[in-house]
Amino acid sequence: MDMRSSNPTLPNNTFMDLRFQATRGEAMTVQGTATKAAMLLLLALLAAGWTWMKFYNSGGNVAAVTTWIWVGALGGFALALVTTFKKEWAAITAPIYAVLEGLFIGAISAMLEASFPGIVVQAVGLTFGTLFAMLMAYQTGLIKATERFKLGVVAATGGIAIFYLVMMVLGLFGVHPALLTGPSWLSIGISLFIVVIAALNFIIDFDFIEQGARMNVPKYMEWYGAFALMVTLVWLYVEFLRLLSYLRQR
Repeated sequence: MDMRSSNPTLPNNTFMDLRFQATRGEAMTVQGTATKAAMLLLLALLAAGWTWMKFYNSGGNVAAVTTWIWVGALGGFALALVTTFKKEWAAITAPIYAVLEGLFIGAISAMLEASFPGIVVQAVGLTFGTLFAMLMAYQTGLIKATERFKLGVVAATGGIAIFYLVMMVLGLFGVHPALLTGPSWLSIGISLFIVVIAALNFIIDFDFIEQGARMNVPKYMEWYGAFALMVTLVWLYVEFLRLLSYLRQR
């Protein structure tokens, strides 16, 4: 049975490495994963609301939330790594990850909303609209997580990761290529491509989690599955914000 996933939080051997079958009543379920994903989303929204209000209460002072942007971004990245390698800790690390990412997206959302009124509502609508569209496509079999499909998304996601890394390194040296970081048609095209790949990750993640539940893996994997979905959801939302900001500047 193939268990490949392009989401870095869901490596191929996530479930295969579990050496025992959970006993009755202690196994992972799709419903349990969905419930925990909703809990993580609520935590992220509460944290996002806090940094959002902090930004606006300061009169739009970026310095008021700069620290929280870095705490959220770097802390979230660190927790993502910990959770990926210590899946059994997910019940603790996943909620903390959700809070940290909430601090990050709340701050950047408030900043972009101040510059482009209405952009957050659009990004939220597009993000959840895409999530539900991908869920429907998966459940109806319109898009199937075949081996070829998975390999294609794996390759594309890896390329995007390299692109992010290169842009980050260039940024550290003060290099910001206008064609790639500004509202050029090239940057818009790249952002749109990333949005599509992020959306397709949902298909693979749904399939991965469904197979995990079918394999009767331990209950704590519900938290890990929920965490993986949050990673993709945050990625998609941030990329929608980027894409919409580019379009607003045209």
